[in-house]
Amino acid sequence: MYKNKKIFVLGMARSGFEVAKLLGDGNDILITDIKEQDKKNIRELEKRKVSFVKSDKPEKLLDESFDYLIKNPGIKYNHPCVLKARELNIPVINEVEVAFDYLDKSTTIIGITGSNGKTTTTTMIYEIMKKALNNVYLAGNMGIPLSGMVRDIKPNSYLVMEISDHQLCDMYKFKTNVSVLTNISPVHLDFHDSYEKYKATKKKIFNNHTHNDLAIINYDNEEAMNLTKDIPSTKVFFSTKSNAEAYFKDNKIFYKNEEIIDVNKLIIKGKHNYENIMAAILVCKKFNIDNSIIQDVIYSFKGVEHRIEFVDNICGRDFYNDSKSTNVESTKIALQAMTAPTVLLLGGLDRGHSFDELIPFMKKVKLVVCYGETKKRIKDFCETNNFNCLVTDNLESATNMAFVNSEKGDAILLSPACASWDQFECFEDRGNLFKNTAKRIGEDNESI
Repeated sequence: MYKNKKIFVLGMARSGFEVAKLLGDGNDILITDIKEQDKKNIRELEKRKVSFVKSDKPEKLLDESFDYLIKNPGIKYNHPCVLKARELNIPVINEVEVAFDYLDKSTTIIGITGSNGKTTTTTMIYEIMKKALNNVYLAGNMGIPLSGMVRDIKPNSYLVMEISDHQLCDMYKFKTNVSVLTNISPVHLDFHDSYEKYKATKKKIFNNHTHNDLAIINYDNEEAMNLTKDIPSTKVFFSTKSNAEAYFKDNKIFYKNEEIIDVNKLIIKGKHNYENIMAAILVCKKFNIDNSIIQDVIYSFKGVEHRIEFVDNICGRDFYNDSKSTNVESTKIALQAMTAPTVLLLGGLDRGHSFDELIPFMKKVKLVVCYGETKKRIKDFCETNNFNCLVTDNLESATNMAFVNSEKGDAILLSPACASWDQFECFEDRGNLFKNTAKRIGEDNESI
């Protein structure tokens, strides 16, 4: 399909770079980005006869001669270049949609999406399947872009993919064999413009399903249940409240009434993690994986980096890195997991969302330290609701301020409830700075 085509790649980053490499040497490709790019990457693309142009007006480079526009997932629908492509009837797709065309059709694809929990669920599924089966690969929103590894995936393999709503926007032919929907809540509305549009996008994880494909759904999440009423997939459910194919009862997780997991033996805690585990079990039971393998992986699982990640106990304070919490819903989950008096670091890119949903979950929060683009709105939120609050400019300063204003026995939690892009390239960079700052605080205060 993608041979002797003229292709416009909008946005470099990792996904643009990988898809341009994949399509090079057989197509006429132009890739553009608003930022300067690594010269080594540019040289590698040039070897494949891919042209790179730095431009803040990429729409001026696009005309009717192009066959496809491949969009970076982070670029909005209303970008001038995307709008122009639609006017010119040029298909707008993404790198996953492209890579799907290169996959051997014997590949079994497991796709995981949801407003929260998808990274943890994806990681557990991958680790269990990798231990039990041969030729298991991880790609998508975490790990390597699919277009960067698709040529290495052998026939009759298993492909585990976290798939974000941003990626689902531009998928049409892509199809999973197993789809997991962890939950649905109103997040990323700045990107999708409405909750209805966001939900419709999430539903695309079940695109092209038939009764032969499996849908794994959170029975306790009303939005997920309503959204999936009319999908043709074979549906199975998990629940912490009711009997389902996988369910939680008396501190145990069951699959079809057989005890699989004793949650008292888990390293990770919290109802949200029990839901993630149940979803993972349902996927793995589809492939008849033995309980002992599931237990070995789940009982030793320490969680995902940047998601309520325990950093260290430093001078008597427990530091937790939850940089992946880019929305209020995720921060609510992190606050529920805290048992000690907590100093909460909030802030980042201002998406205009309300922080009011945090109020019932702030019982353990003794102080909020806010920073970044949202600092004034967070300060106003705290003052209105009588939460103690300190304001600073950046995360490093906020982390130091949190330490100085805490005491032994406290938890210091970075759970920003905001995207990172006001001051960082990605949430991983934000989390790493927090961890490095915490480490330096420990080194500077060894005698305390």
